[in-house]
Amino acid sequence: MQEQRIRIAVDPRQRRGWIVSRVTGKHFADLLSERVWTKLGMEEDANLMVDPVGTPLQGAGLSATARDLARFGETLRRGGVFNGQRVFDQAVVDDLRRGGDREKFKASGMAFRAGYSYRNQWWILHNADGAFEASGVNGQMLHVNPAAEMVVVKLSSHPVAGAGFTHPLTLKAWDALAGAVRQMR
Repeated sequence: MQEQRIRIAVDPRQRRGWIVSRVTGKHFADLLSERVWTKLGMEEDANLMVDPVGTPLQGAGLSATARDLARFGETLRRGGVFNGQRVFDQAVVDDLRRGGDREKFKASGMAFRAGYSYRNQWWILHNADGAFEASGVNGQMLHVNPAAEMVVVKLSSHPVAGAGFTHPLTLKAWDALAGAVRQMR
């Protein structure tokens, strides 16, 4: 099996993701390939958007196949371990899952995400299942539900970039899937 790597796609946004590269002396795509992508045995290359001078966007712009995203989510669901190998520190995963300040999040005006908080690029549901999710544009999502032992990848091309239109229905789908998974056990 050929080792998969991160490819770069150009994006005109002017966000700068140079800090990681500057500190490590490596391009972010190479670092992500080395420390995450190859350790998870990803099946395909991913795409990483960069600004006009080639600096990677580190808070957005990663696209990958559904299976590879699910593998990433499953690794987080299992506390950062994949195939018996620690890929992410448990403390990092615990910090992510703890979430942010829910009271401050209320001020964001995202009524469709009532009860949520946001931390480290992840939306934390603060529900009984300890679910958390990454959200992309046009309805795309990676949903991780530790209690139901479930990871769901939603690929989408909704005509509206924001999640407000589809999120309430998506939450109902996640709950129904979690219930179905529990019944299968």
